[in-house]
Amino acid sequence: MTFIKQLAAAWQKNNSLLCVGLDPDPAKFPAHLKGRDEAIFEFCAAIVDATADLVCSFKPQIAYFAAHRAEDQLEALIAHIHEKHPGIPVILDSKRGDIGSTAEQYAVEAFERYKADAVTVNPYMGRDSVDPYLAYPDKGVILLCRTSNPGGSDLQFLDVGGPDTHERLYERVARLASHEWNTSGQISLVVGATFPAEIARVRAIVGDVPLLVPGIGAQGGDIEATVKAGRTANGTGLMINSSRAILYAGKDEHFAAAARQVAQETRDAINQYR
Repeated sequence: MTFIKQLAAAWQKNNSLLCVGLDPDPAKFPAHLKGRDEAIFEFCAAIVDATADLVCSFKPQIAYFAAHRAEDQLEALIAHIHEKHPGIPVILDSKRGDIGSTAEQYAVEAFERYKADAVTVNPYMGRDSVDPYLAYPDKGVILLCRTSNPGGSDLQFLDVGGPDTHERLYERVARLASHEWNTSGQISLVVGATFPAEIARVRAIVGDVPLLVPGIGAQGGDIEATVKAGRTANGTGLMINSSRAILYAGKDEHFAAAARQVAQETRDAINQYR
């Protein structure tokens, strides 16, 4: 099954547009997990098992694993999700951006080593930095478009139109990605929740292409504005990511139950505006 079909099925089955980001920071783990050899896997797997029926996707961020030499735990975590919660797509958040044979190796890393269903990619080196991922016809390729960080405006908001037209750079990326670059039909885009007006603009450009939207929760993005700006006509089209607010909702051995409660509250808040 393709990433887009898998995502659509998860939207419907779990009645959810919530994506839980898996950004494990051992310094924030409950005391009973600290110092354990497999603590990162144990922490993330518990979060996954507690929230899998409430989400449309999981998004492990590779840096949080690699920084602690825990790539093997990342592999085990993705395998755990596929085995225990089949049908929930896994997005490897690695934001790779390179060309040629290097990009090909990054695609092997994401799809063959980690077995992710989709990967985040930085497209600002152009089409040949994206094509190697599209060689995997069933896999999702989620391109950075309008990111949620304040510095994103430094480049993404530049006017790249002609003398008689105005087009922001992020709008050009959205147009190219959703049309001539989208040879596999599996491209999605990242648009930050901190910019609802830009979410609406991207939605107008790309039609029903899915949007991964970080920035609610700890980054302060508004759920109502995000959903109203980015939903498609059938009330889907979004993967609204929350990481820290869910992962660290609890501080003790009941952390997974606390995470579930916040995840359910977040999913239900999103669904109010679909």
